[in-house]
Amino acid sequence: MLIESLIKETVELQGFRVLRVTGSASGLVAMIAPDKRFLPRCGQCLEPAPYRDIRPMRRFRHVPMWGIPVELRYEPRRVNCSHCDGVHVEAMPWVSGKQRMTRALMVTLATWARVLPWKQVAQLFHCAWGTVATAVEEAVSYGLAHRNLEGLTHIGIDEISRKRGHVYVTNVYDLRSKRLVWSGEERTQETLEAFFEFLGPEKTAALQGICCDMWQPYIDVIKAQAPQAVLVFDKFHIVRHLMEAVDQVRRDEIREKGAAHKALMYKTRFIWLKNPWNLTEGQAFRLGELEQLNLKINRAYLLKELFRHFWDYTYAGCARRYLKRWFWWATHSRLEPMRDFAWMVRRHEEDILNYFRMPIDNGTVEGLNNKAKLVIHKAYGFRTANNYIRNLYHCLGDLPLPQTVHTFV
Repeated sequence: MLIESLIKETVELQGFRVLRVTGSASGLVAMIAPDKRFLPRCGQCLEPAPYRDIRPMRRFRHVPMWGIPVELRYEPRRVNCSHCDGVHVEAMPWVSGKQRMTRALMVTLATWARVLPWKQVAQLFHCAWGTVATAVEEAVSYGLAHRNLEGLTHIGIDEISRKRGHVYVTNVYDLRSKRLVWSGEERTQETLEAFFEFLGPEKTAALQGICCDMWQPYIDVIKAQAPQAVLVFDKFHIVRHLMEAVDQVRRDEIREKGAAHKALMYKTRFIWLKNPWNLTEGQAFRLGELEQLNLKINRAYLLKELFRHFWDYTYAGCARRYLKRWFWWATHSRLEPMRDFAWMVRRHEEDILNYFRMPIDNGTVEGLNNKAKLVIHKAYGFRTANNYIRNLYHCLGDLPLPQTVHTFV
């Protein structure tokens, strides 16, 4: 097969033809010429229009063949478009807008950028890091414009740390299709309001369930913007608050009783926090010894284990009655961290009980957040939030890529 034929097979050339292909020190150079059988099309409205004049030659980088760089060269024409009522550069089907790379190269770079760091992709294709970033930006712009958000009914909201210093990014995920729907900078009320503004009133009204943690700015925005949706507090975040309360009891008791008690409690932190069936044989034996002592942490441990039964109920009414009993036990335990946790649960009781009306949680969100952290770790961080968010959309958003006449990856 001739090199000209390979170019035709890998580049969309409807209305154009390959004039010749020559070799040079920098690689292969394919000269493109217009096909006289077709009228040029306006670059704005894509309608056929009469020829006006020719612009200077433009160069387009294409996917390398056998490791040899390939460059397309073409002198674009300008047309007098009656539909747009103006003079515009003709549409070239192998490129988007004023990009200096073909659409095939853009899709290839963007596909590799989903599994490798941008810098490594640039090294593989012998191009600049900015070229890969431009390819990802164009792929994400196309994907966001062509994705389908119909059927978005259950979402999970959570934040993830982007770098040191409490710099956060708020992510909204589709709990059904397990994909990223929206991402925005910071962890504020304005951030979540921007999401609902992006979603629009029609899609917001279609939301049935929203799962998030007990961050008050999120709660206020959700109840104001989507009052029809059932707000469910993520049970994993609730259990995390409980674990922090149990551990605080342990630390307070060590501080209160001094060095001798500190030696007794050495390496026992995770004994109190683990599930009983996850304890090793040695940890289970140590726990049995400590339970014979009259310790505050033992009371906190028993309250933690009793709270586990709360999630076993099927109906909200039964769960409410059990929670009322557990609240009395916790508030009369003479353990301040456990009392604080119990009152926090009481303040958010209705939204916690919504779990039994709509059993959704942020397990999917936590899994996708781990993938989002992997995106940072692979790239050793991003200098700007825009690049990080763009890469999150690209890797977690399940966005469609532009169609090409040949698939290189």
